[in-house]
Amino acid sequence: MSADYQVHGSVAVITLNNPPVNGLGLATRTAAVAGIRQAEADPAVTAIVITGAGKAFSGGADIREFTSPKALTEPTLHTLIATAESAAKPVVAAIHSVCMGGGLELALGCHYRVAAPGAQIALPEVKLGLLPGAGGTQRLPRVLGLEKALDMILTGAPVVSDKLAGTALFDRVFDADVDLLPAAVAFAESIAAVRPLPKVRDRAVAHPDASGFLAAVRERVDAMAGPFPAPRECVETVAASVTAETFEAGLQFERERFMYLTTTPESKALRHAFFAERAAGKVPGVPPDTQPRPIASAAVVGAGTMGAGIAMNFANAGISVTILEMNQEALDKGLAGIRAVYERSVAKGKLTADKLAQRMALITGTLSYDALAQADIVVEAVFEDMGVKELVFRELDKLMKPGAILATNTSSLDVNRIAAFTGRPQDVIGLHFFSPAHVMKLLEIVRGAQTGADVLVTALALAKKLKKTGVVSGVCDGFIGNRMLEQYLRQAYDLLEEGALPEQVDRAIEAFGFAMGPFRMSDLAGNDIGWHIRKRRAIDSPDFAYSKLPDRLCEQGRFGQKTGAGWYDYQAGARAATPSGTVHAMVTQYSHEIGVERRAIPDTEIVERLVYALVNEGAKILEEGIALRASDIDMVYLSGYGFPLHRGGPMLYADMVGLPAVLAAIEGFARGRNGQAWTPAPLLVQLAAANGAFNA
Repeated sequence: MSADYQVHGSVAVITLNNPPVNGLGLATRTAAVAGIRQAEADPAVTAIVITGAGKAFSGGADIREFTSPKALTEPTLHTLIATAESAAKPVVAAIHSVCMGGGLELALGCHYRVAAPGAQIALPEVKLGLLPGAGGTQRLPRVLGLEKALDMILTGAPVVSDKLAGTALFDRVFDADVDLLPAAVAFAESIAAVRPLPKVRDRAVAHPDASGFLAAVRERVDAMAGPFPAPRECVETVAASVTAETFEAGLQFERERFMYLTTTPESKALRHAFFAERAAGKVPGVPPDTQPRPIASAAVVGAGTMGAGIAMNFANAGISVTILEMNQEALDKGLAGIRAVYERSVAKGKLTADKLAQRMALITGTLSYDALAQADIVVEAVFEDMGVKELVFRELDKLMKPGAILATNTSSLDVNRIAAFTGRPQDVIGLHFFSPAHVMKLLEIVRGAQTGADVLVTALALAKKLKKTGVVSGVCDGFIGNRMLEQYLRQAYDLLEEGALPEQVDRAIEAFGFAMGPFRMSDLAGNDIGWHIRKRRAIDSPDFAYSKLPDRLCEQGRFGQKTGAGWYDYQAGARAATPSGTVHAMVTQYSHEIGVERRAIPDTEIVERLVYALVNEGAKILEEGIALRASDIDMVYLSGYGFPLHRGGPMLYADMVGLPAVLAAIEGFARGRNGQAWTPAPLLVQLAAANGAFNA
């Protein structure tokens, strides 16, 4: 059983005990209902307290059960809540730490609610593309009022219990020095004889102009909800708390809309991302008792844009960091850039002046490798050239203390070769930050052939401390993200050769949901970065064929926003991209030179070629074991490459389209121009034949 039953004097205490967050899965619901019924049957019991073990009252329903038979197996969450609400003896929810989702809905079904200060109170279902489905949209407005309840439901953001003291949500919020359970038992004893028992359902929703308020909220939500249906459904179900003829009718409407949302691709994508982020931190084969190495101090080699951003990550996490540069001018520029970023945050009210001072105090500049020697981890962030990396790592190997982690921020180079420049390959790992490093959530953790298990575990723990999504990759050219991106860009360039223009390609994929199309993205990142990689590739893989269009662009000095010209034109100091007549002429001329007759290309073809190029390469990466699971690939693209969240990542999107349909499209492209780029991944062929899925 996952709920404990004890009697304290005349009060029965039911403790939800399903770690880590006392989720209300079937076993927990069954035990809780049995506990309430046992208490009702015991004449010596006059009241009931429901609380949670450990560090939560309850985090809510078990998300994995939402679309499984268990969700509808009795006792359902609705049955548990109804059992508490209809009990003949008073039921008191004793809330602490975390009370969210179905946990809050259970508390709202109790007759009384008492709380410890600092408890996180939330209905976060909208973040999963859902709405509170067990009475939350009907009961919360009755205790908090329409406006506050709708705000909590639409944002899903937690509110601490202290801020809700004095509302009808809580009958008592105890002081910090009060022991919750004895206080809750005493409270239960004090109200044991009160009749009739108060029920939230019997309260009216108070608002002076509900219809006018709801109309304004609908207009605002329509403007901000984008492709997600859940916010709109939240408004309508909360509105039913005012307009439904009966409380039961409101509950029924809520249930219908909840069930509808569970079937939407948007909710499936958000739930997939929720689980994928948690799965990414689990690495098969690593002994479960592996302990991370302590990281109390860090060092960064290079004070350029990337190095400075990486250093900020450490300072933001409270870790002291030393930045190494080769000359004072470059070091001063890097440190000034860091301060400028923090000062902009202060000006926007996102950071206090005290925090700025604290973070800058954690950052030290140096011109000497010797100053790095005692750091627990050093991250190399120098120019993307193997010769330069070799010089750095040979120096680090000589100077760094035993047990220090040597990390490279390379975006594509061979981590095993870099590790071989040292006498301690077990301490070497790739930490591929994404630009801007202090903003982007993704951290690609590249595991070399000899990387120690404790180093890998340390990197995953560090990612969490830095508030990054850490995804483990094996070693290959480009790792997960950039290896797939190469095929995506290859198709983008081919589309230009065949008849599209940069703005049409960008517009089509942005309409699909990408944050930025390939050409705007390249202009932002700097077209010279890809140019450098292609030059290296021409030496390493001379048989690799790619369009010469991006090289021509770079030969004209059109590196993107930083030069005021790339695939688009840019006004001085502005980021707005303007279609370029120069680029149009260059693209058209190039098509003529290579003998390609330009054609009108539909947006649907653009989207399929770009997205399915990602999918096909992702399938190869998965089959090779570079990625541990399909959901890891999805997390890389959701958190680092602007793939639309409501589509769940390239591999889940392919699953939802259906792999037979994806394969058929790829086979069609393989029969067209440059068809050699479309050799179907064997794993895709295998899964499509079985009507399977990458994320099965």
